[in-house]
Amino acid sequence: MPRKPIIAGNWKLNKTVKEAVEFTEGLKKVICNINRAILPEVVIAPVFTSLYSVNEIIKGSNCIKLSAQNCYWESSGAFTGEVAVDMLKEVGCSYIIIGHSERRQYFCESDEMINKKAKAILASGVTPIICCGETLEQREAGQTDSHIKSQIEAALKDISEEDISKSVIAYEPIWAIGTGKTCDSVEANRVIKMIRETVKTIAGDNAANAIRILYGGSVKPSTIEEQMSQSDIDGALVGGASLTVESFAGIIDGCMKVKA
Repeated sequence: MPRKPIIAGNWKLNKTVKEAVEFTEGLKKVICNINRAILPEVVIAPVFTSLYSVNEIIKGSNCIKLSAQNCYWESSGAFTGEVAVDMLKEVGCSYIIIGHSERRQYFCESDEMINKKAKAILASGVTPIICCGETLEQREAGQTDSHIKSQIEAALKDISEEDISKSVIAYEPIWAIGTGKTCDSVEANRVIKMIRETVKTIAGDNAANAIRILYGGSVKPSTIEEQMSQSDIDGALVGGASLTVESFAGIIDGCMKVKA
């Protein structure tokens, strides 16, 4: 069975509640009349403060799904500033992004922490989008494959084959995030195939064939068709180009041209 593509927009630290609501209303008008059979799974990830308001607009529409940008692995307690998975689920989140390179770099998140988050997310019936990727220095040193393989092995440690099948992985070469540089599509596909082989080693053929693996890193309307034409790229985790309806809708349209 073909894997349904995902186009996910990670807004990062952008958009007030008002701006998030305006964007979501605009996107809904553009895409919610498209045949669901050809529309990819469209996911938007606002900041925590906008999640409830955005969900009020999209709930019941079945054309846009909601994601958080992060979570904590404990369900409650003395963890000032953190947000639990069930809290995010209650406001409508179907997905939660974890392990983004910015979280790893600026907030010192370890592979062990990302594994704990993945387990907590899956236990609550939500889908993790697990990010991985290498720095420019690691790529130039020939360490891309070994580094990403170790990230995937750590993130999926002690997670069942069934839960791995439900998960999403996003390969984001760090040197291509927000820089305007895009990893060559053929090379991105090669790395994603390697990730799929790593999943196969961990959890078997069924999980490897079922898991959806996205590409992220300066994805734009002008690059998406070539990216989606690759054998193993199942969608995109979009940063800056997800911040306007026009560009994000253009990426969704490009995906449909290839995958419809």
